[in-house]
Amino acid sequence: MKKSHDSFEEFPRDQVRSAIRSGIVQAKEQLDTPRFRRPNRKRKILYALSSVAAVFGILVGSSYYSPTLASSLSQLPIIGSVFGNSDLIGLQQAQKNGLTNEIGETQTINGISVTLAEILYDQNNITIGLFIESDKELDQFYFGAGMNFVINGKNPTRYTGSYGEDILSATTRTAIQEINVTEDIPEKFELGLMLHGENGETWYFSTPVEKITDIHKIPVQHSQTVDGLTLYVTEMSVSETGVSIAYKSSEVETDFELSRGGNIEFLVVDQDGNEITGRSGGASGERVKDHIMFTSNKQFDPIDSKVTELTITPYLVIPSAGGGVEIDGNGNERQLEYKGNSIKPVEFESFTVTVTPRILSNVQN
Repeated sequence: MKKSHDSFEEFPRDQVRSAIRSGIVQAKEQLDTPRFRRPNRKRKILYALSSVAAVFGILVGSSYYSPTLASSLSQLPIIGSVFGNSDLIGLQQAQKNGLTNEIGETQTINGISVTLAEILYDQNNITIGLFIESDKELDQFYFGAGMNFVINGKNPTRYTGSYGEDILSATTRTAIQEINVTEDIPEKFELGLMLHGENGETWYFSTPVEKITDIHKIPVQHSQTVDGLTLYVTEMSVSETGVSIAYKSSEVETDFELSRGGNIEFLVVDQDGNEITGRSGGASGERVKDHIMFTSNKQFDPIDSKVTELTITPYLVIPSAGGGVEIDGNGNERQLEYKGNSIKPVEFESFTVTVTPRILSNVQN
């Protein structure tokens, strides 16, 4: 693991708090239209990420390279890695093939050590692995909905994601946070992270991140309109870590809880009828006059060189419970009630995408 920056004798808490307050004001100014976040619902112990994270310009802390991290992680069932120990094939593949950024930076506050273990940046997905050890037993929801984040000191206005934990013992756990950014971000950037504990602790991290290479984009440009809901699938991306399908939707509607574009999922099967398992991908929506528009990148497990064609069937998942959060132009949040019983079902048509052997050969070699 890489060695992090040296520890500081005194942590500049007042400066950090001031920077965060300033950043929140900047983030609110960026939100000029109401937006809505539909979180991914596919991971166990999931928490939706806040759509307005604090923007902070100072990301420093009493950080150090943990000499016990290697021995701690070596006790995990699979090859001593948070990603390698996960149930996501794409993360296992990334760790096995050396595609992750291994960080190994630890901060200890109130007897709780949080280690930023590794990061993967593929397609438009940023995945973060944490290893957490505590002197005392931790509550199940001690870290709430996971980390706030910034990219080059700024908060993206369009993103979705999820946060999940695996409880290894009463004092030890791993956590994986997925951030799906639906706007253009650089190939390389400085990622700032901030994790809160329920007793007021705050762990700060800052690290450079770089996108993996050999990501192949396949233009799709497929559109269809059913019952007033327009779906536009723009492209599919293929890499060693998985497949992603980018889509946009538009619907004449003003009520987010009655809109359907954020509930679109995809069934993907290859030419032999084998299903490609989906793993993540929320949707980010905004109201534009009398339309509600959603944007998303759905993530799927990796495919191998035997795949020559994928049949994609869009379908609507009507939630059995829930609600949401709407954020207005001033950054104010408003809870949205559940209206799933009033959502009209939709049946889309399937379409196919050809995957050339050259792309898969380049990805897997």
